Amino acid sequence: MPLLSLENITKSYDKKTLVLKKFNLSVDSGEIVAIIGKSGSGKSTVLNIIAGIDSADGGRYTFQGNDMLELSGDKMTVFRRENIGFVLQHFALIENNTVFKNIALPLYLKHEPKKVIKEKVVAIAEELEIEEKLGKIPKQLSGGEAQRVAIARAIINQPSLILADEPTGALDENTGLKIMQIFQKLNKKGHTFIIVTHDPSIAAMCDRTIKIKDGKNI
Repeated sequence: MPLLSLENITKSYDKKTLVLKKFNLSVDSGEIVAIIGKSGSGKSTVLNIIAGIDSADGGRYTFQGNDMLELSGDKMTVFRRENIGFVLQHFALIENNTVFKNIALPLYLKHEPKKVIKEKVVAIAEELEIEEKLGKIPKQLSGGEAQRVAIARAIINQPSLILADEPTGALDENTGLKIMQIFQKLNKKGHTFIIVTHDPSIAAMCDRTIKIKDGKNI
């Protein structure tokens, strides 16, 4: 059974323009899958539906065999918190918080004990080689360092799935390559990724690529 499956997903925002047109996607645990397409092709909408930020107008979405389109808003929020990690193009860090607090945010939301939070944050910061940055704030970081912080925050809860929306889009080519190498390293440890990109060189570093154009598989 796949980790998640989207079958014939349709989505429109104004009832006239279809953003997704019977889009299909199946991802197994342990995969690193790229969704590639031009701006406006529907890539980010796919991620938003998987995460439950948007709901599909039609089709079927299952996650670990559960029908996700039947979940209430509150249950979807709990699902997202427990199962999904996000990495975004512009990092989405809280500017006034330290790196430590940014990484720890999902643990604060779960009301983890302070000792556990410290142990987990330090361990993941060491893994991503940002342990010396824990007392800094985001504006004191380079783009690559900021994205490592975002990755640490995304994986600290050990989510079932990490969604990365143009994770290298704000970085230079060399830094973007390093971020993808981090994803590959984490993937080998069992993390499942869906990476949205418009860059063929980034997609080539994934296990397989799903191409989308005008909301449809191609």
